[in-house]
Amino acid sequence: MLSSTAKNLYWMGRYLQRAKATARLIEATQRMALQSRGEEAAGVAAIFGMEDEFRQRQQQTAGRLATLIDFLVIDENNPSSIVSSIGAARRNAREERNNVTVDVWESLNGLWLELNGRLKDRNGVDRGALIESVKKQAVMIFGAAQVTLLRDEAYNFLQLGAFLERADNTARILDVKFHMLRPDGNPNAGVLDYFAWSELLACIGAVRTYRRIYRSALDPLKVAELMMLRRDVPRSVHHCLWMVDLNMRELADTYGTRGEADRLAGELHARLRYAKIDQVFKTGLKSFLGDVRRDVTTLSDEIGRQFLLD
Repeated sequence: MLSSTAKNLYWMGRYLQRAKATARLIEATQRMALQSRGEEAAGVAAIFGMEDEFRQRQQQTAGRLATLIDFLVIDENNPSSIVSSIGAARRNAREERNNVTVDVWESLNGLWLELNGRLKDRNGVDRGALIESVKKQAVMIFGAAQVTLLRDEAYNFLQLGAFLERADNTARILDVKFHMLRPDGNPNAGVLDYFAWSELLACIGAVRTYRRIYRSALDPLKVAELMMLRRDVPRSVHHCLWMVDLNMRELADTYGTRGEADRLAGELHARLRYAKIDQVFKTGLKSFLGDVRRDVTTLSDEIGRQFLLD
């Protein structure tokens, strides 16, 4: 496979997952803002590592949450906004029409056309409806990919991009929001805000999943365990890195070679596979997540050097 083809599919997966994760996060943030002290906007900007950009944008407009939503949803000058991410994913898919099915292309192109139609009147755009549409359509696109794409290198690179992006998003959300609720990192300290912890789980669509697994009241320790270490939770860091390692091994079998990216993928997966939540908190949740996020970035760079000629 040409490196340009692998690159387009890899980034298509990343951009689609980024748009989907952003939509979920904003939806949860809006609900939380109904009974908050107004700290959510800055926290969400921190999750995306865009505190400075958001601060500059905020100085030019009034309303912290409204400014945040516009910045992360419809601002085409923000390369990580939903509109920018969907546009970038569509451009990648258009370059690879021979490697994606009609179902995948039509679902993605349809979402892009819908967004453009909604944004013709930016002053009257229904941001809530736009976010809900992105959530539903992104699920349809990934679903179409699961049931129609040939299981070859194209599928592996699409999966790599999507799961690396999802692992990074989940780690960022847990890191920022957990330490907003527990600044000292102690899961057992202070009064439990049931609504706030539920919204943290809602960011990865796992409120009901938590109840099915633990069958108990919300516990910050268990919330962190679910989001990090449960391999059976599709948006947990462990599950995502397991899928990254699996797709790297399939690519290695296809090409008959292994490199530094393969080693890093296996090492990262093993770290999450054998970690124990009590030990994580003993050494420090922030430190653990910081190391995982840095290694995810390093792995992405190595994938770029090994396959994408970056």
